[in-house]
Amino acid sequence: MQKSPVIRLDEKDNVVVARVAIRSGTAIVAENVTTLQDVPLGHKVATRLIKKGEPVLKYNTVIGFASEDLPPGTWLHSHNITFDDFQRDYAFSRDYRPVELVAPEARRTFQGYVREDGRVGTRNVLGVFVVGNCGATVARKIAAHFDENRLQAWPNGDYVVPFIHELGRGMEMTGEPMDLLRRTLAGYIRNPNVAGALVVALGCERNNIHGFFEQMGLEEGPMLRKIVIQDTGGTRKTIDEGISIIESMLPTANAISRQPVSVEHLSIGLQCGGSDGFSGLSANPALGVAMDLLVRQGGTAILSETTEIFGVEHTLTARAATPEIGQKLVDRINWWLEYNAGKDCQINGRVSPGNNAGGLANVLEKSLGGAKKGGNSPLMEVYQYAYPVTKHGLVFMDTPGYDPVSATGQVAGGANLIAFTTGRGSCFGSLPAPTVKLASNTPMYQRMEEDMDLNCGVVIDGDATLQQMGEAILDKIIAVASGEKSKSEALGVGENEFVPWPLAVLA
Repeated sequence: MQKSPVIRLDEKDNVVVARVAIRSGTAIVAENVTTLQDVPLGHKVATRLIKKGEPVLKYNTVIGFASEDLPPGTWLHSHNITFDDFQRDYAFSRDYRPVELVAPEARRTFQGYVREDGRVGTRNVLGVFVVGNCGATVARKIAAHFDENRLQAWPNGDYVVPFIHELGRGMEMTGEPMDLLRRTLAGYIRNPNVAGALVVALGCERNNIHGFFEQMGLEEGPMLRKIVIQDTGGTRKTIDEGISIIESMLPTANAISRQPVSVEHLSIGLQCGGSDGFSGLSANPALGVAMDLLVRQGGTAILSETTEIFGVEHTLTARAATPEIGQKLVDRINWWLEYNAGKDCQINGRVSPGNNAGGLANVLEKSLGGAKKGGNSPLMEVYQYAYPVTKHGLVFMDTPGYDPVSATGQVAGGANLIAFTTGRGSCFGSLPAPTVKLASNTPMYQRMEEDMDLNCGVVIDGDATLQQMGEAILDKIIAVASGEKSKSEALGVGENEFVPWPLAVLA
């Protein structure tokens, strides 16, 4: 039986999505319409007359309004769908239903690194951090010394990674900017995937290394050391001393081996980038299925990218555990609206050129697909950027939509793995928490198979259901959490994707 060239998402929708590129004059039998223009794959077709000003519905959710009368068979995109704000019913906690948890003894397991305090890592990493960019070269050279050949003597040590950023000097000291940077650095140092850390400073940064340790409650010990270039005697001496310090940590890190633990210890940061018209139909909802399965097993899913849930935040507030939690999310949305007022930013309607070419007309449509990464579990908490995530279940962390900055906040919050969906194609990776990349469509997966861990395009092709794809995603997450290298790890991607949110006035 020949597959329909379009996909219907909800019986109440007035559009369908093109499964393949459709030529003008093509009869879509199941919808009883004939296309009036060429329709690119991933784009939308009107299935009935949509009058000027009438809402355009996808997944029975408003994604914009008709800019003119749109006859059946019309290709719909940003040229004839207007972006406009509209009143949403936040219905705080109306749809909240507690999760029916799987009994602890019946939960799935993965091979993890158990820390002394009970936290569990998916990787066993030693990190070389800088409080400011002045220490960047020293940190990179210390980490570079420990290549694969040298680490062979410590088989349980995965990587020695430099975590470099551009901040720490020339920025305001008071208030959120410096607090945010310090919170992010401390969050990485405390991430369960980090076995030990060396923190490098030049010595005169505004982000003073001693003040950083004191404010964040960090105490030096065998697996947490600091080193100051000006005190050590310069670049070469500090590199040599840093290498010696990391060498002293490796035996302790190597003494930890993987053991079976419940998947309740998995904390997954959810990301999407290079989205297309299929992202919200395949990879994102399939990841949502996987996260619902994980949440039932006691695990944690961290949804983020606040500017990319704008317009559909009411679908989350309605299933918030309490009205107060729902209001926290609305407060963060309102902060972003005020912060971006009058600026050419995504939250004001316009998506990136790549998103637009892939079939997304505006931020409402992108948000509709992006929110589906979180599945249908209740919203248990809302966190500001890089704060420790302590609640299990589906939670939200306020971050920008820019993937490296967003994922950095999640890892600082304790995520020990990142799941990343993409439709146009992304080469993102992350350390110390590995990234699993999920392709929304088969053509892109075939073009970029070296970068993609799973092809969710089989859902679009009609060869798998969302439930089957979600189960496959959870299987892959468990395999990578247990030590299987993700595609980005195999390619050596992730070191440069440590990007703390530069919310700062530079001078």
